[in-house]
Amino acid sequence: MNRQKSISKRILKYVITSFMALSLVLLAACGGGSSSSSGSSKGKDTIYLGMVNPPSGFNPINTSDIAGQFAIRVMLDSFLDMTSPLKFQPKLATSIDTTDNQTYTIHLNPKAKWTDGKPVTADDVIFTFNLIANPKSTVAVGSNISTLEGLDANGKLTGGKTSIPDLKKIDEHTVSFKTKTPVDPNYIKEMIGTKIITMPQHVLKDIAPADFANSKYAQAPNVTNGPYKFVTYNKNTYIQYKANNSYYLGKPKTPKFFIKIMQAPNLLSELQAGTIQANASGGIGNLPFQDVDTAKKLKNVTTEIHPQIGFQTMEYNTKTLPNPKIRQAIAYAIDRPQIVDKLLKGNGEIIDGPYTSQSPYLDKSTNVIKYDPKKAKQMLKDAGWDFNKTLNFVVPIGNKVREQSADIIVQNFKAIGVKVKETTYDFPTIMQKGAAGDFDLLLIGFTFNIDPDVSALYGPNGAYNFMKYENPKATKLIADGKSQPDSAKRKAIYSQLQSIWEKDMPVLTLYSDNEVVVKSKDLAYGGASSYWPGTVADFQKWAYKK
Repeated sequence: MNRQKSISKRILKYVITSFMALSLVLLAACGGGSSSSSGSSKGKDTIYLGMVNPPSGFNPINTSDIAGQFAIRVMLDSFLDMTSPLKFQPKLATSIDTTDNQTYTIHLNPKAKWTDGKPVTADDVIFTFNLIANPKSTVAVGSNISTLEGLDANGKLTGGKTSIPDLKKIDEHTVSFKTKTPVDPNYIKEMIGTKIITMPQHVLKDIAPADFANSKYAQAPNVTNGPYKFVTYNKNTYIQYKANNSYYLGKPKTPKFFIKIMQAPNLLSELQAGTIQANASGGIGNLPFQDVDTAKKLKNVTTEIHPQIGFQTMEYNTKTLPNPKIRQAIAYAIDRPQIVDKLLKGNGEIIDGPYTSQSPYLDKSTNVIKYDPKKAKQMLKDAGWDFNKTLNFVVPIGNKVREQSADIIVQNFKAIGVKVKETTYDFPTIMQKGAAGDFDLLLIGFTFNIDPDVSALYGPNGAYNFMKYENPKATKLIADGKSQPDSAKRKAIYSQLQSIWEKDMPVLTLYSDNEVVVKSKDLAYGGASSYWPGTVADFQKWAYKK
């Protein structure tokens, strides 16, 4: 590091300039189009978006990471989009209606087509729902449909059934389904409307459910219905798309779209050079806060900061750390105020539980975990902690603030005499290690929903429950919360859950960092939305100024 600091400013400037030029040459060789470092929009036919996390995959029903889900949404549409909290915009469906909060009707857009020219129909929707519900299918979205009649808490069929009861085709563009009990319509619109991705029955009908996860389609969807078509994925480098000129919501205004994958510190230099036109934000492409002031001074971009519903956590492996008192003690040892003040430059908040200040379901009375290393050490002693034990601390790379927060946490552990071994991996490997339980402590971030259901994290079979956490009382309350149509009663249920999670401490929520949204002034439309989920709403409109 000292040697690097000794390099003259003149040489450093030459190195940076040469690196940027080389990056442009390499990108052009990869089919990157006509982007130039000047930032001029003349002749440009490609938009580049910077993202820090590589996708774990492109399986529409079994991709649990945000980066992968985002990459899928470029080429496959949901029924609805949520452009601001609980404000829904039609997409593949013109509407999802109900008269009794129990029987719901999906009205498909009759203009919607697959990229092979065939129409998107009710048969495709029914096929997709039944594939998700099939016990032999490996999915990450099972909990999203678990309120439907005939399905268990994991969204799976029971008793040997092969299809969801009361899932009916009304006509070619209309489907109805029934929930076990009345359900909040906003829950259905968000959890099903914005999260379930319909797939083409005519392409996939002959693939056995048990084999779908390993099918060619699940690796690289080739018949899609979104604004762009998948072209190729150069692992950990870029995802390339081309316009779906027959897109039912209008021909995309920009012929080519790239997601470039890079380390977070590189976002600023690429924005400045014009080699990307925006950062992905949403926890998968946030600009490091130490670069915000510099970004605000750049003449070729605009920079905005917004609060968000996403948050960062430290998951405990409850199999290797079964004592809640131990987990609570570790929580008291972590200097979260330092993380927010030093790393986020104050651009964020400390949260206890899975709800940020943006959530109407946050119970502020549970906000009680304070930084107290003396108390942490005493609690560990009282709980019989073996101070010779070394904790396996697993950290994903890509999000610079999260990586730096890990350094602070390691120092916090050392301060109370807890031994820890930190290891870092790319995000796909993190997901594998999490699922395998190959950790004691695991850093990972989430952006869930405005709806308070977080069964994907705290449910016994949740896609992100790497903690292997299960509390029967909490499990029942999670089910009650899902099935309660009255919002006031739901709030009371989730307050109870926050109290239980505080005591059990399967996850320590660390902080919610604000979104940093940076966009090129060359763009007439595009870039991350101030409300992150709304970013995917209108990819076909992303375009340069004329």
